Amino acid sequence: MINVNFKKIIALSFLLCLHTLTFAQSKDVKLPANWFNLDMVENGFFGISTEKAYRDLLKDKKPKQNIIVAVIDGGVDIDHPDLKEVLWTNKKEIPGNGIDDDGNGYVDDVHGWNFIGSKKGNLQFDNLELVRLLRIYTPKYQSTTNLTPLDSTQKEEFRLYKKMVGDFGKKYEDASNTFSVLIAINKVLDSVAKINNKKMPSLDDLDNYKADDETEEQVKTIIKKGAREDGSFEKFYKNIKDAYEQYDAMLKYNLNPKYDLRAELVGDDYSDPNQKNYGNGDVKGPDALHGTHVSGIIGADRSNNLGIMGVANHVSIMAIRVVPTGDERDKDVANGIRYAVDNGAKVINMSFGKAYKWDKKVVDEAVKYAESKGVLLVHAAGNDNQNNDIEENYPNKYFDSPEAEAYKLDHKKPVKPDFTPPRPMQNGMGMRSTAGGSSNLKPIPLDSAKFNLPHASNWIEVGASSYKDDDNLKADFSNYGKYNVDVFAPGFLINSTVPDGKYEDLDGTSMASPVVSGLAALILSYYPTLKPNQVREIIMKSVSKVLHKVKYKNERNETIRVPFSELCVSGGIVNAYNALKLAETY
Repeated sequence: MINVNFKKIIALSFLLCLHTLTFAQSKDVKLPANWFNLDMVENGFFGISTEKAYRDLLKDKKPKQNIIVAVIDGGVDIDHPDLKEVLWTNKKEIPGNGIDDDGNGYVDDVHGWNFIGSKKGNLQFDNLELVRLLRIYTPKYQSTTNLTPLDSTQKEEFRLYKKMVGDFGKKYEDASNTFSVLIAINKVLDSVAKINNKKMPSLDDLDNYKADDETEEQVKTIIKKGAREDGSFEKFYKNIKDAYEQYDAMLKYNLNPKYDLRAELVGDDYSDPNQKNYGNGDVKGPDALHGTHVSGIIGADRSNNLGIMGVANHVSIMAIRVVPTGDERDKDVANGIRYAVDNGAKVINMSFGKAYKWDKKVVDEAVKYAESKGVLLVHAAGNDNQNNDIEENYPNKYFDSPEAEAYKLDHKKPVKPDFTPPRPMQNGMGMRSTAGGSSNLKPIPLDSAKFNLPHASNWIEVGASSYKDDDNLKADFSNYGKYNVDVFAPGFLINSTVPDGKYEDLDGTSMASPVVSGLAALILSYYPTLKPNQVREIIMKSVSKVLHKVKYKNERNETIRVPFSELCVSGGIVNAYNALKLAETY
């Protein structure tokens, strides 16, 4: 029989392999803070040539319009010195007087609105959509068998229920196993810190630390390897602490069916999808790291000689908070889109996503509303390294429609195997994390007809690219899709604003999406009469084509090399210089 200590060593060895897999693109590299705006030929980094465009194309041109970009996210630090001058301000609203001065139904919405809060406070944590759906389906189907008489609707619900039970089991097991290992790593780090009377120990302190047993010795090996791959011990230390918090929240809140504070902290009638006037004016909320980082990429002040430079120089950031630590809710997303449209946004950035839907119709109607009002939607493709042509990823541009329903009846979705090897996973906000995922073991033929089903013309889906023009150009975590992902943009080690006046490197399609949102705003500021479908067309036609093959792990978990055109519709990385030259011809 395997003893407990040996089991721990096996688990730690597994994490060592998992860490290597997830961080295959080493962070032991020094990149300019502004690399995503640089030019491949001039600077040697596969950015989007923003600086070249400002220098060669826009030097003697004056922008014709300031563009409002709505950041629908988890919160924005409105006091960050690199964002203060580029915030959208509702001039019709008198700050702090507790009155709805402009009569739009939102009291003191000075810089935007928070749809996941109330006078009682802010909702910080929420479940995954998977868990919320299981609350509904479990009482109905937990005793159902394949022999139970069911009508067609019940059969479809039962099929979905079984899939959700399997997905929940995998996610919970993966999270529990990973968290137990993170506990072991944290224990060693904290012991080393305590012995040396330091808040954060050094690598030398770790080397001098006498391990209590084989498990701690294995942990030391993992820490040293991780520090090398992350570029420094300090980065690894922070990553581990962040991961600990993430998995702690995942088990306590995201995957906990008993946790649900929505009614208490938001107080809306969640069963009413048409309800709009709820929330509060606190657009920062309890955790604004993600939304603040996204906002800086789009439009951090380019004239103040501070920190970084955003892509767009004549932009106003409208902060709309709908994303907790967990999955966003469809009702809040729909209301966030409508609020942005009604208050003048021309571009909406959405760096979030989830695997299940609750009320897609209400989101579809909001997307159609944005389309009718000439507003472009830019969405992050996700960080599961999954094929979005096969796997579900919400929200998306496809509308629930009679044609879509008819297609579903004629096409059965492939059944996944019980065993699923580990791979990068997306959290509720679209940033990188590590956990188990799903992978098909057999090739799945794609029927391109489904990609012509009714869909929005004002939508851009964005994957994440790295900094070097080699076969690792696709960020290893990024989702992809020959039909469903439109373009790629820099999303690896992106330095941008974070709360309390600080800056930090983050990566994810969450960082690639605002690069494209910033580019769209830049184009519109000089060519404001362009329609959303024209801006989309310009961005896609002007990409820097990738003419060599790139590596990625496919649905069968095989590392293969393919043309970049197999990973996205445009076959390239967005380029500001090319896009502005093309826009001039429209």
